[in-house]
Amino acid sequence: MLFDLDGVLLNSEHIYSHFWDEVDRCYPTGVPNFSNVIKGSNLHEILSTYYPDDELKRCVTQMLDEFQRHMQYDFFPEAIAFVKELRRAHTPMCVVTSSDQKKMQSLYAQHPHFRALFNAIITGDMVRQAKPAPECFLLGAESIGVDIKSCVVFEDSVKGLMAGMESGATVVGLTTTLPTAQIAGHAHHIINSFNDIELTQ
Repeated sequence: MLFDLDGVLLNSEHIYSHFWDEVDRCYPTGVPNFSNVIKGSNLHEILSTYYPDDELKRCVTQMLDEFQRHMQYDFFPEAIAFVKELRRAHTPMCVVTSSDQKKMQSLYAQHPHFRALFNAIITGDMVRQAKPAPECFLLGAESIGVDIKSCVVFEDSVKGLMAGMESGATVVGLTTTLPTAQIAGHAHHIINSFNDIELTQ
């Protein structure tokens, strides 16, 4: 099982939308719905695409570091319950996120037992090509010793869903961030939350 983080396990996409809207107000990109357009992108991709100036890179990175250092990392309770159920069944699991290690350290500080739920965690700074490239999910599957074609990917962003589909995994899209109409066609299955899944023995 391969899980995206924000919008899948963490109830944080709306918080990040507000943050990137604020960044766009401070340093306008001219991109309509900027916070939506960048969903699923890692920081390197965002900076190199929309803030190529070195000073802008520094300012935006400082804003993000400060924001993530103090934000509250709240999980979807049903998502963590689902993960714990899989853990009891000894199912290999990996988090595959566009977040970097610095952000993950802040998360671990608030939730020290989070890492122990998973066999591996792949972050955005561990891959060369960000989503929608499939590299992150292929690396995730390799890290837990499971053929990608036997993996299930849980994603909420279009870029993430595209990466999952391209990887060869079975892809489940969650409507926690975008409505069904926007992710339809980018996943094999669509659910509203992990409450929609019933595990069988």
